[in-house]
Amino acid sequence: MTRHPHLIVEQDQRLLRIQFNRSEDNGVSDSMAAALSEAVLKAHETSDAVLLSSTGPDFCTGRVRDAGGPPAAEAYARRPEYDAIFNSYKALRSCQVPVIGVIEGRCMGFGTAVAALCDVCFASDTATFNIPEIAHQVMPTMVMSALYDRMNRNAILWMAYSADFISATQAQQYGIVSNVVAHGQLQAEVRRFCDILLSRPRPAILGLKEYLRVAPRMDEQGAIDYARSLHSMVNTAAEMKRKPH
Repeated sequence: MTRHPHLIVEQDQRLLRIQFNRSEDNGVSDSMAAALSEAVLKAHETSDAVLLSSTGPDFCTGRVRDAGGPPAAEAYARRPEYDAIFNSYKALRSCQVPVIGVIEGRCMGFGTAVAALCDVCFASDTATFNIPEIAHQVMPTMVMSALYDRMNRNAILWMAYSADFISATQAQQYGIVSNVVAHGQLQAEVRRFCDILLSRPRPAILGLKEYLRVAPRMDEQGAIDYARSLHSMVNTAAEMKRKPH
């Protein structure tokens, strides 16, 4: 796995811990996003879940550029420069094991997209969320490509046009996060959930993620047939017959 100085990746038994670690600005660079993609796409090889958080006071204040020259002047040449971000969104969707997000502080732009793409996301009750791009004369379609099937259309457009911050409670109402927890209890609640999740049989952990990754893009009959197939396959797995500890 490629090492990155601003991304901490640690194996904790069957849990893969990933932390954004860019304390100077709490941003995420394209190279960090690429390293994140690599880590989550390989997570199933060693882990039953990924826990994604940040070491800084803020989860993520948005995308920052790696050191180097200015972006390409021509649109066709510039388009591949965004691939690291789009690929990281795809990687979070494609990760075979669930990704659990832990949001503290500000969650902006790329951070808001990542929070919404996590399979389960916990937010401190002091966390705030926004999509700030338009205030910087940038159209936020990168972020919107992660949110289009995660949030209500009106909520996306309100956040994109206004660039206003919303509370963690509003973020839960909009579908960005799963649960809002008092700041002092956040880590304990995340540990409790991880313990519960990791006690579940691995075939069910993988099967639930697989179904919700694929079924929403199927027609009704396809989604039903896919559920029938997965139901039979997972529930006949030997690991499903073991008694819970």
